[in-house]
Amino acid sequence: MKANESETKTFDRALDEILHLYNNLENDEPLVQFEADVEEHIERAKATYGNDVVYEKINTVIRAMLSWLDLDDTHSGKNGGEEMEASETFREDKGAD
Repeated sequence: MKANESETKTFDRALDEILHLYNNLENDEPLVQFEADVEEHIERAKATYGNDVVYEKINTVIRAMLSWLDLDDTHSGKNGGEEMEASETFREDKGAD
């Protein structure tokens, strides 16, 4: 079955609406919130070195940083489900000062 121009436009509008609804089902929250100057540096690095190189470097640094944190008790509620400041985490690692 061939659609005429009017039917094609109606279909296109309907499809656009479905895609709009789908894209807005859930808010996209970034996993990490970078400050504006960091985002600018990342964009400049991507332009210079390419996405793959920059993503690999960022992942390496973040993986190393996360290895400093005690994440084994994250799901057990060690801190009562409340977020801890980085300084609190490091104080716990050193023991009670």
